[in-house]
Amino acid sequence: MARSVQSMLRERKYPFLFAFFLLLVCVAVLLFTNNRLPSLSATDLENLEKSQTISSSPANVSISPPTRSPAKGKKPKLLVSSSDGISNGSTQLISIMWTACKGSAAIDYIPCLDNMKAIKALKSRKHMEHRERHCPNPSLLCLVPLPQGYKIPVPWPRSRDTIWFNNVPHPKLVDYKKDQNWVTASNDYLVFPGGGTQFKHGVGSYTEFIEKTVPGIQWGKHTRVVLDVGCGVASFGGYLLEKDVITMSFAPKDEHEAQIQFALERGIPAILSVIGTQRLTFPDNVYDLIHCARCRVHWYGDGGKPLVELNRILRPGGFFVWSATPVYLTDEKHQSVWNAMVTLTESICWKMVAKTKDSDGIGLVIYQKSVSNSCYEERKESIVPLCDQKNRNATSWYTPLDGCIPLLPAAGTLGNLNWPTPWPKRLSSKPPSLPMEPSGERTFYEDSKRWHSLVSDVYLEGLAINWSSIRNVIDMNAGYGGFAAALIDQPLWVMNVVPIDRPDTLPVIFDRGLIGIYHDWCEAFNTYPRTYDLLHSSYLFGNLTKRCDIVYVVAEMDRILRPGGWILVRDNLEVINKINPLLRSLHWETNLYEGDFLVGRKGFWRPTDAGQ
Repeated sequence: MARSVQSMLRERKYPFLFAFFLLLVCVAVLLFTNNRLPSLSATDLENLEKSQTISSSPANVSISPPTRSPAKGKKPKLLVSSSDGISNGSTQLISIMWTACKGSAAIDYIPCLDNMKAIKALKSRKHMEHRERHCPNPSLLCLVPLPQGYKIPVPWPRSRDTIWFNNVPHPKLVDYKKDQNWVTASNDYLVFPGGGTQFKHGVGSYTEFIEKTVPGIQWGKHTRVVLDVGCGVASFGGYLLEKDVITMSFAPKDEHEAQIQFALERGIPAILSVIGTQRLTFPDNVYDLIHCARCRVHWYGDGGKPLVELNRILRPGGFFVWSATPVYLTDEKHQSVWNAMVTLTESICWKMVAKTKDSDGIGLVIYQKSVSNSCYEERKESIVPLCDQKNRNATSWYTPLDGCIPLLPAAGTLGNLNWPTPWPKRLSSKPPSLPMEPSGERTFYEDSKRWHSLVSDVYLEGLAINWSSIRNVIDMNAGYGGFAAALIDQPLWVMNVVPIDRPDTLPVIFDRGLIGIYHDWCEAFNTYPRTYDLLHSSYLFGNLTKRCDIVYVVAEMDRILRPGGWILVRDNLEVINKINPLLRSLHWETNLYEGDFLVGRKGFWRPTDAGQ
């Protein structure tokens, strides 16, 4: 050894000696001061080096790239563990002066819906512009405080009917809807009896009445994916879960205080949205059924644009169930509305398949969307014209509402005219909207297989996540929905997010019988604080950090995650080393497995008024 060193000195290889000495010092420090870091074998070190070369943006569709998962039955190795902001391993602790969001409504702060400066500057509110997204730029770097007396949420399935009052301390609806069985107060709890404006005696009998009226609806087989417009506290969607139906419930943030927050606290899928001047953030032709029970939308207003928007997202052959007073009341005012709806639905080629009343005299009408373009082309009166397909915007992100009807896709192109296979085979069958190239089907099945293996062998068994505490989940970069599909037997639901800068795979997700939405993670998500139990991302941040500062994304993740909730980030070490210090600055516990699985858990820590 001495002779070798002398030789190196003669050859002036000082940089090598210095680097070698520095490496020995680092290893010694790690071995003697960090009793949480296990010894690393040569194989472990090799795997760490490989993990640093993995691309953060998989080519083509954002599907699951090949994983270096441990052998079946072998748990992933914990490489780095930390808690309470104490740095370990190769990442470093950073200092951020986090402050608490201020104001009387701070506990429910939603950046893109509570931007009062932008809202006050609006020239019009006629079309619900003030309920649409107006994101601050840059977003506020503050942390939303907890409501006084906040507790870990009531677990599912009990949460469907009972939640802690202190978690959503809004009593207004209790009094406002006391005669309609929406919600009642009981000691420390809010109780949801399952009633609604149009189904005071319970949503169970109401959904049975709908299926009896049109047996072809077949809840949980033919009809799997539903949109509930103006959902209230989402009891309609909550009870349909028993029938294997997944419902995207939505309503605006309005005077019906915190209705979407109630829904998510109950563990029912929901999102804040409004039919105003812009398209809903869903693809064309994806919902099997759309429901509106006294949803307070003027469907015939503005040239019929609100109903034309439902036509855009309703699957060909899908149903629209409308339960509202114009259906069954005969005074002049209500009949005027009904006549306007008759004219509009005929113009967009919707067929009325049923109009009836239940035993209480509450009426509903059920329409069915056309399955071909022939009706559009043969119309005598075209109150709503056909769209110019060449100049039509294909995206649904900040896109103005159409005042026209898009033609249905030609048979053999995207396959959207074909109704998916009945549930549950629908989840694993070839989606009708898959690309027609031969490689498309192979890529889809390979992606599904990889996700099934990764979730069963690693996520559920090896990452020390308490899955029994998890109900509401976001997949931040969903691809084909493989992560959600692999979790289908777990008592949870997944909001599949397709980022706007990634390939559009959202139609495939809906074809599989799952739900999702478009979003840009450089902006805040349309949900209340503390509404999700787990946030999952797979190779999302590499591209994202090229467009916005990652600190804002992490702050948004903290806002929407519940105390005690988890994040699971699958990415390369370069990205993880950027995220991990930010999480620890928030006093989160973090663990790193196999070099590319970062697991974080949020605590109850919030900054003081003076900031920390």
